[in-house]
Amino acid sequence: MKYKAISILVTVFTLWAPVAAFSQDAGGGIDQKIGEIFSTVFGPFVSFIFYSVSINGVSFPLIVAWLILCAFILTVYMGFVQFTGIRHSIDLLRGVYSNPDDAGEVSHFQALATALSGTVGLGNIAGVAVAVSLGGPGATFWMIVAGLAGMASKFTECTLGVKYREEFPDGHVSGGPMYYLSRGLAEKGKPGLGKVLAVLFAIMCIFGSFGGGNMFQGNQAHQMIANTFGIFTDTGWLFGLILAVIVGAVIIGGIKSIAKVTEKIVPLMAIIYVGTALVILIANFTKIPSAFALVIQGAFAPEAIGGGIVGVLIQGLKRAAFSNEAGVGSAAIAHSAVRTSEPLTEGYVALLEPFIDTVVICTMTALVIVITGAYADSGGMTGVALTSAAFQSVFPWFGVVLAIAVLLFAFSTMISWSYYGLKSWTYLFGESRISELTFKLIFCVFVVIGCSMSLGPVIDFSDAAIFAMSLSNVLGLYLLMGTVKKDLKDYQARIKSGEIQRYK
Repeated sequence: MKYKAISILVTVFTLWAPVAAFSQDAGGGIDQKIGEIFSTVFGPFVSFIFYSVSINGVSFPLIVAWLILCAFILTVYMGFVQFTGIRHSIDLLRGVYSNPDDAGEVSHFQALATALSGTVGLGNIAGVAVAVSLGGPGATFWMIVAGLAGMASKFTECTLGVKYREEFPDGHVSGGPMYYLSRGLAEKGKPGLGKVLAVLFAIMCIFGSFGGGNMFQGNQAHQMIANTFGIFTDTGWLFGLILAVIVGAVIIGGIKSIAKVTEKIVPLMAIIYVGTALVILIANFTKIPSAFALVIQGAFAPEAIGGGIVGVLIQGLKRAAFSNEAGVGSAAIAHSAVRTSEPLTEGYVALLEPFIDTVVICTMTALVIVITGAYADSGGMTGVALTSAAFQSVFPWFGVVLAIAVLLFAFSTMISWSYYGLKSWTYLFGESRISELTFKLIFCVFVVIGCSMSLGPVIDFSDAAIFAMSLSNVLGLYLLMGTVKKDLKDYQARIKSGEIQRYK
């Protein structure tokens, strides 16, 4: 393992050094040069994905409506499964119905931890701060609503991910929207459409893995470390190089290696970050009722920041979609590796993600920002800097704790998204060792690039790439939701009759 990590370090440095030297010789800082390049190259792409219509003078991205509408439709169509199936979800997570002899590579808990590590990231810290600073406290309400509805989307896509996954003789599996779009739609007599949608998704997922799952995470982690400890302030590329080596050392081992790391990191980072937020909330428990009042009032008040009711709704829905990725299809890739013979089991486990990610963690972040009043006196700060200021306004030393949490969030998100991007890459270019290694090296290079850029180009590209994945995925969910509904009724009947065996 250590020799592979050294090999990654040498390769990444070899690929990166000429770019750094060129940028410095060109007479400008490397951060500025890379930002300008990405703004020029991906500007048209961002504009297309976030094409907006004006509603009451407020710009509304159609891609957000595309995601949220799907979540509400699936909520109703699946019989509000996110509320009726919670108890069964927890039983599955506990291993009550887990057969160790089933095909797959990871347990239900490991699959959930891996998927959560891909969604519980800096979107929960920086993204929430962006929403509250632009949309006011009311954005929190719409984040919660979107999170609850998104549980049905996650249930549907992760069920399909296991149902149509590809199992190989050596025991490893590949699954996700690429496979259920091509295989599922082929079953319905639409093989051509399925193949086109699958390829489109895979391409966008690769971009998403480089953007929101990589560059955005590294960018905010670097900013947090620089602000907290005063190091790497002018050498983001060096911080990125170190981070790239650590990421490379983990992802070289595949999903089993990633799962082993995430099942330890996810509980740890939850304890650190949620525990820190709880300390602040408990210390200010008398302000919690008034904070919730601001959230409810702000959600419907016409004088809400950022364009009235429509403006605050847009900010809340947009950041929730970016945070939990329900409908995007990314998590289905991780859940497809689970050990199970029943696709519905992973659908039930997966619906817990948006609840943990958005309803719990995002809400706690927003409450800290609101209770401390940081959003009203931001001094121009946004993203992770605003969240950090909110935490430190209560206990100055909490900035160090938050910095550790940010690093864990960023690292775990990176290694999970490397797997998402890898499976999309191998879907397009084949399952081979050379293909996998090529992607992993490119991914590590993008870690360095992300740490060397300004926030604007990073967040624009990140949002656009991840949201673009939903174009083909949501269409596939509509076309295949009847299949999931039929399987759901059959599964519930077999659970009720006792046909499905309990192991605990």
